[in-house]
Amino acid sequence: MSGGYDAIEVGDRTTTGGRTITEADVTNFAGVSGDFNHLHTDAEVMAETEYGERIAHGALVFSVATGLLWQERDDAEREHVVAFYGVDHLRFVRPCFIGDTIHVEHEVVEKEPRDHPVATGVVRYEVSVQNQRDETVLACKFLSLLR
Repeated sequence: MSGGYDAIEVGDRTTTGGRTITEADVTNFAGVSGDFNHLHTDAEVMAETEYGERIAHGALVFSVATGLLWQERDDAEREHVVAFYGVDHLRFVRPCFIGDTIHVEHEVVEKEPRDHPVATGVVRYEVSVQNQRDETVLACKFLSLLR
């Protein structure tokens, strides 16, 4: 998929490259966000839970997903992005652990033309963040405002 709103078709699919969630990611995200919940920061407590280890912040996984999608776009696609317009139906389906490698699969599910001073329309994408075992760890719908 390249270009802007008019070049995109419902059914277009993209799969990004992968990125491994590291301990530094979790530590830095806790510091930036202020979310020091024991689920993410206390290895001893989490070792005694059903998970057996710390869990990456869901918001971190979401943020990494937005980065992976941006990196997947070529220059022509990037030029047509007016704004990340929103997210609907966000669900943290299963935990993502330190050391998991995630990638994003997304499909265009809807296009809506807009009368907007800069943009042509809104594109809605079904988004699934998958771990290295192809298990969904996050699911949502992204909306992009495009030229």
